[in-house]
Amino acid sequence: MKIMLVDDSKTMRNIQKSVLTQLGHTELAEACDGQDALSKVAAFAPDLILLDWNMPNMDGLTFIKTFRQADKSTPVIMVTTESERARVVEAIKAGVNNYVVKPFTPDILSQRITETMDKAAA
Repeated sequence: MKIMLVDDSKTMRNIQKSVLTQLGHTELAEACDGQDALSKVAAFAPDLILLDWNMPNMDGLTFIKTFRQADKSTPVIMVTTESERARVVEAIKAGVNNYVVKPFTPDILSQRITETMDKAAA
């Protein structure tokens, strides 16, 4: 499975890469913000996107709204410190398939990926 990590924190991308590699996912691409992700997403064609909310240049919410105009089906999991219910609802309305609040455990991330991919396949 090809997974794109979109987060302005290199440390957070490295943590996600480490967890995903442990889970057996090795086809990974990275983007440092929403603009960077938009420029790479078509060429990489990910099966899943892990998306941060708060980033410079283009935040996660703007990315998902723009991305969903062209791609309605690729699953996107918002991985963020934003845990307020209104923010979660806003992200889901914009087209996010699932939500993980930082900091997360490898088990939580694995569970959300499985849930999201199972739902997408259904």
